[in-house]
Amino acid sequence: MTVEQNVLQQHSQKHQQTLLNQLKEVTGTTDIQLLQQALQVSNGDLAEAVAFLTEKNAKAPQQDETTYYQTSQVASDRYISVGSQADTNVIDLTGDDKDDLQRAIALSLEESSRAFRETGITDEEQAISRVLEASIAENKASLKRTHTEVWSDSPNPHDRKRIDGCPVGLKNVGNTCWFSAVIQSLFHLLEFQRLVLNYSPPARVLDLPRNQKEHRNLPFMQELRNLFSLMVGSKRKYVDPSRAVEILKDAFKSSESQQQDVSEFTHKLLDWLEDAFQMKAEEDSVGEKPKNPMVELFYGRFLAVGILEGKKFENTEMFGQYPLQVNGFKDLHECLEAAMIEGEIESLHSAENSARSGQEHWFTELPPVLTFELSRFEFNQALGRPEKIHSKLEFSSVLYMDRYMDRNREITRIKREEIRRLKEHLTLLQQRLERYLSYGSGPKRFPLADVLQYAMEFASSKPVCTSPVEDIDTSAPPGGTTGQQLPSPSTAEQDALPPAESSGPTSAPSTAPSVAQQQRVPVHKPFTHSRLRPDLPMHPAPRHITEEELRVLEGCLHRWRSEVENDTCDLQGSISRIHRSIDLMYSDKSMMQVPYRLHAVLVHEGQANAGHYWAYIYDPHQCCWMKYNDISVTKSSWEELVRDSFGGYRNASAYCLMYINDKKPFLIEGENQQLAFMYEEFDKETGQILSGMDKLPPDLKRYVIEDNELFDKEIEEWDAMQARKAQQEKLDLASAAAASTAASSTSTSSSSPQPMSIESSPPDNA
Repeated sequence: MTVEQNVLQQHSQKHQQTLLNQLKEVTGTTDIQLLQQALQVSNGDLAEAVAFLTEKNAKAPQQDETTYYQTSQVASDRYISVGSQADTNVIDLTGDDKDDLQRAIALSLEESSRAFRETGITDEEQAISRVLEASIAENKASLKRTHTEVWSDSPNPHDRKRIDGCPVGLKNVGNTCWFSAVIQSLFHLLEFQRLVLNYSPPARVLDLPRNQKEHRNLPFMQELRNLFSLMVGSKRKYVDPSRAVEILKDAFKSSESQQQDVSEFTHKLLDWLEDAFQMKAEEDSVGEKPKNPMVELFYGRFLAVGILEGKKFENTEMFGQYPLQVNGFKDLHECLEAAMIEGEIESLHSAENSARSGQEHWFTELPPVLTFELSRFEFNQALGRPEKIHSKLEFSSVLYMDRYMDRNREITRIKREEIRRLKEHLTLLQQRLERYLSYGSGPKRFPLADVLQYAMEFASSKPVCTSPVEDIDTSAPPGGTTGQQLPSPSTAEQDALPPAESSGPTSAPSTAPSVAQQQRVPVHKPFTHSRLRPDLPMHPAPRHITEEELRVLEGCLHRWRSEVENDTCDLQGSISRIHRSIDLMYSDKSMMQVPYRLHAVLVHEGQANAGHYWAYIYDPHQCCWMKYNDISVTKSSWEELVRDSFGGYRNASAYCLMYINDKKPFLIEGENQQLAFMYEEFDKETGQILSGMDKLPPDLKRYVIEDNELFDKEIEEWDAMQARKAQQEKLDLASAAAASTAASSTSTSSSSPQPMSIESSPPDNA
């Protein structure tokens, strides 16, 4: 079987299945064998198949009176609507009139056919679409139900027991996966963890009336300290952050049932922490400007250099989380380049006095923790609702920030100009290459090298002098009949006729075709309707071509094809070299002095109005990535992080990137030359590194010990209850076994013959 035959056979099977589905829907018959028989008898004609099934059903035995009455009562309320005449064209399907039923079926088929012609969508596809829409609606409802359902802990405390060395998860209380993702990312910045755990409220606020900020920030700081201490030393697999979450939720105006925005929450959290530490810094500072550790950890400065209506300006501004647009960019550096340049900046460093406006941003001071907000949500004006951008955006585990520093301003400008010229040249080369790879003036384009190859193959094919259709007998019947008459049977059909009807060499010539031949409708038979001559080539070939013409043509086509292939190869090589030059533009050592390493990636899965957050955080001790998904904390990999964070494949993508400076004093060199953001505390007396419970302040240590004692007590009570249950089950089993044994012995004694001595025994005193 050839490939073409296989394709046709598959198409035929698909067409037959479509007919079966339509026939089943129209007639209501579910018997596949009966449906196939109807199609076979009707030769694929749907109307005839319906008539066949109608006649067959009419011959079936009549229903009994009760069944018929019930059926007619249900069917009397049904009607078939056709177009806008649904109210008038009501056809009774309960009567015995077979014509009404056939008319209704015909109208249904006509309506189905008309809908297909107008929309190109079959009834089956429409049904599938309706099912999918219902499924999507059900999934949305299920998602909403899932977010509002009350989540409960496992009753077995052993299931909630922390594994040694495993980080502690956070319980998702009331749609707060955003809280878990951000808090875990900050907690595993050990400098931030140390600041929070060792925070103590300023003493003077105890004597002063609390303002609104103090009334809000100080309780939150205490709850955050408690939460961090449990995340350090708890025996539980996960802990409950409800108290801290409730304080935070009061600051959000949105409903509790809505998903909170990660960037909004992070801004609010850092603002509160900044205010809390500012009070402490002002109290501790004596005669000098107070230093806020939160500002020093998360905030940097940049210089805005630009021209506004022809006048140059320079402004220094502070930044925390740096926002980046995702739409239209392929990687993080492209996002940063676009964010650092706003408007037309050609005149910023030119001598001409221009009225153009624009500005550049140059970092003068980068924070130890550099956070990028990836703007993946935008408002769709046409739909009137926000939408999420799912496009792919790549980022690396190490980010060099030298090109964005103010001290490298002139070098970066030179390199940017060089990149701009290279990209212009690259665009021209890509356009030229496209003309080679998509050649032609029509809607269909092909590679030029392939076109020349096909032309050469056609020219070198074996020439023939006959028409490719001469083997089919299409000549007019003898006697000079006109072309208006029916065509004579083909050779294959003549072979199938009886000898008396076939027109062989000995047959007498007739002046007109017989009546049987005129009334006969030829049946199309693929691949047997005509017989090809054995010497006819399988591929098209030129009718007439001389050896000299073929030699000249082959020489030209060979030469042209070689030229095209060489040009294509040169263009591809030039494009590859330009790409490499652009990629290596900032790879010299002088532009790799400010490295930032990826610490955490916050991922959002879902759409703009609903979804789920989790975080990937690098563990320097195990030299691997960890996935923090609410109560679940598991080992992960860079490959999984890329799959979930880059976007472009699923609804999941990175929403926030947290990088840390590799060259700060509190960075130490870990295993495999991996740098980790750590701040180790030492005991002043012993000089040993403090870890776990040892690094907690006394008040937090007592808090964790009390919570662990409660958990130990819960485990003991559970074990005691399980022991009592097991003991009771043993007793129940023993009692059941004893009862079964007693019943068995009683049954045995009652069924055995009684001895004679029992009859003469004294009577019972009872």
